[in-house]
Amino acid sequence: MQSSVNPPATGLERPAEVPDVVAVKRHYGRWAAVVVLAAIALGSAKSLAQNPQLEWGVVGQFLFDGQILEGLGQTLLLSVVSMVVASAIGLVFGFFRLSANPVLRTLGSLYVWVFRSVPALIQILFWGNLALFAPRLGIGIPGTGWSLVSAPTNDVLSPFAASIVALSIANGAYLAEIIRSGLLSVDEGQHLASSALGLTWWQAQRKVILPQALRVMIPPAGNQFITLLKETSLVSVIAGGDILSHAENISGYNLRTIELLIVAAIWYLAVTSAATLGQNIVERRTSRGAGQQKRKSKAEAARTPKEASL
Repeated sequence: MQSSVNPPATGLERPAEVPDVVAVKRHYGRWAAVVVLAAIALGSAKSLAQNPQLEWGVVGQFLFDGQILEGLGQTLLLSVVSMVVASAIGLVFGFFRLSANPVLRTLGSLYVWVFRSVPALIQILFWGNLALFAPRLGIGIPGTGWSLVSAPTNDVLSPFAASIVALSIANGAYLAEIIRSGLLSVDEGQHLASSALGLTWWQAQRKVILPQALRVMIPPAGNQFITLLKETSLVSVIAGGDILSHAENISGYNLRTIELLIVAAIWYLAVTSAATLGQNIVERRTSRGAGQQKRKSKAEAARTPKEASL
């Protein structure tokens, strides 16, 4: 008589049935959404292309027109100069916001509060029409009528200069908060280590703190530059010389408003796309060092137990 006792289960037995083919989940809803969106896009493109009220020949005629290209150059110059000045302003007021001095901290908070709250269009109109209540600008002693240097406001603040001032001050408030958040992201131990090495405050910021904070600041700062590129269109209200200003001037005599707006939109799309590509390249380069450091730290952590066992 044979025993019918089964051997104990070890957990290593082969399953009774193993499927040979893994089922692939079909996402029919996604494909349906793609088809619907593609149909909408094609329908919209066809409607624009065949619209009898749009003369696409005019778009092609003025796309590389001399006045439009001049406006493009002014737009790029306005964006770059304003971003540089706004970064300097944001750096100063970003440090003010973190200062232990209550006067500087209050001044930084007040600046950010005011110029983030007032729309950029109002600021542009204010600086563009400054001559309405300040006919002359000068350097002197207030209340005495004595001035060392004085000149008509419109000579000092041309529409282009007023545009730079307005955009720099408005965007400086946003960059101040970006820089403040980047500085706060650096561990407090870095400050203590800098002090232990005998570095001055400025040396510590320049050599230790700011290089580490840049990895945090670059993505939002890049987004702010792209926003600034588009905000340059607002200076057309004071004839700031940007693309939209020239497009409006051209449409004023040929009465093809929509076509010139399309020309301006194409150029804005091109420059913002180029700025986005540049931002992605800079982000990858700045994050490369952080990635290498993380991999090095992981390798050292994995090697430490083995070395300890020896």
